[in-house]
Amino acid sequence: MGNQLSSSERIREKKKLFLQREQRIIDASLELFLSEGIDRVTVANIAQRAGIGKGTVYKHFLTKNEILVRIMLDYERSITTNLAAGIAQTEQGDPGAAAKAYFNSRLARPELDRLVQHLEVRLDEAEDIREQMQQLHELRRSNEQALEDMIQRQIDRGVLEDVPPRYHYLAAWALAQGAVELCFNKSWNYHPDSDGLVDFITAIGVTMGNRGQYRKS
Repeated sequence: MGNQLSSSERIREKKKLFLQREQRIIDASLELFLSEGIDRVTVANIAQRAGIGKGTVYKHFLTKNEILVRIMLDYERSITTNLAAGIAQTEQGDPGAAAKAYFNSRLARPELDRLVQHLEVRLDEAEDIREQMQQLHELRRSNEQALEDMIQRQIDRGVLEDVPPRYHYLAAWALAQGAVELCFNKSWNYHPDSDGLVDFITAIGVTMGNRGQYRKS
């Protein structure tokens, strides 16, 4: 009798198992979307890969779109967490930490970054996940504001070029975007030193807005 779980413990354990199963669904979905493509993967495929019944998937996600947007949100939350840590380090005296966190987040898995970009275009006007897409946009606006505030302080300290803060983070976005696309460009992605190239691009991104580098034409 002493080993029996209390009512609250049973609820917590049930919730824990529910979340673990949900993560299995997401992990299985992501593997399939990356290897097979979005359109070729069905909920039945996902259930089989996750080792559960198709009906169980629907207990967690009512539609395939809900799975897709969850992948997007998880990715954006990961970037947000890493970026927040980088911003904190920048405020503590490491001026390149935020930029490095951003590049590392996006370039760690270029295939995932590219998938999320494709999903955003695909799901932009989907009615069944409008609320989740709003969450995604709110996350990005929050990140943008945090970056703008941090960059302005770095400009005021004389660390970064005195241009509108958005120039700095949009330049970083453009460089990261190009690096992601480079990984899938058939003319260039055959080179065996891709890891070294990504490291070099990241190093450029960390320092490219430093004061003294910008010369107006």
